Amino acid sequence: MTAAPPPSTGRELSNPPTDGISNLRFSNHSDHLLVSSWDKSVRLYDASANALRGEFMHGGAVLDCCFHDDSSGFSASADHTVRRLVFNYNREDILGRHDAPVRCIEYSYATGQVITGSWDKTLKCWDPRGASAQERSLVGTYAQPERVYSMSLVGNRLVVATAGRHVNVYDLRNMSQPEQRRESSLKYQTRCVRCYPNGTGYALSSVEGRVAMEFFDLSEAGQSKNYGTFATGGCDGYVNVWDGNNKKRLYQYAKYPTSVAALSFSRDGRLLAVASSYTYEEGDKPHEPDAIFVRSVNEVEVKPKPKMLPNPAT
Repeated sequence: MTAAPPPSTGRELSNPPTDGISNLRFSNHSDHLLVSSWDKSVRLYDASANALRGEFMHGGAVLDCCFHDDSSGFSASADHTVRRLVFNYNREDILGRHDAPVRCIEYSYATGQVITGSWDKTLKCWDPRGASAQERSLVGTYAQPERVYSMSLVGNRLVVATAGRHVNVYDLRNMSQPEQRRESSLKYQTRCVRCYPNGTGYALSSVEGRVAMEFFDLSEAGQSKNYGTFATGGCDGYVNVWDGNNKKRLYQYAKYPTSVAALSFSRDGRLLAVASSYTYEEGDKPHEPDAIFVRSVNEVEVKPKPKMLPNPAT
């Protein structure tokens, strides 16, 4: 038996993936957690009960996953397929295909579409509502300047980050061309992009460990907006919570056994899921087993500290 982790790392989920964890996401409706892995699986957990509720096997590594609702979800695989997962029946079917591994997947509640990004340098939008494969349709294919590395959406806005430090911002109601074409303000390759929940912009991280906070509104007033608190996880095994407005670290959790490959907050912010999974930044070497930790989030860890006002002159 292995020793229990320190309390500050959270509770470790049983039955973790057997190879690298590519992503994990909480449901928008419950404490269910969906986890994709290089072991060709997607696993569904009840994070509060520490119970594995379902497992779906693919023909290749699974590089991303997302929920539709608590009864179904979607996955993106290195075998070039996009799949729909039906949890209650433990069934999966192929929604569509790309010409190369599918790196990213999102479900848009605004349009009812599944959006995928691939290393074939395209985005594809799918209508998943048909009862059979013949009834489902490819809504559109949109060329990208390079391989898609990360995507995020909020409302009708979709942000796509590709190789070559390109960033395209789309309005899902008009995908004919990007609303904005940008270049990452960071020097090195993009690692991850995530939209702000309030819809005003996005956070962009790169492989050297830096994070840039960007806004959709390019006006001077738009660029001076606040962006609150956020969390980052790194190859150093640490999760940090930041006060974005004051550019200060609020809290650092105890070190995890190996690299932090992915993070996800639950819908109400009470829980944080952490994928402790070596990301091969130092090549093939012995490393700790892949694990998923779920920890409770305390207000003191995420609430910005009030600014100290100078003493009035006497």
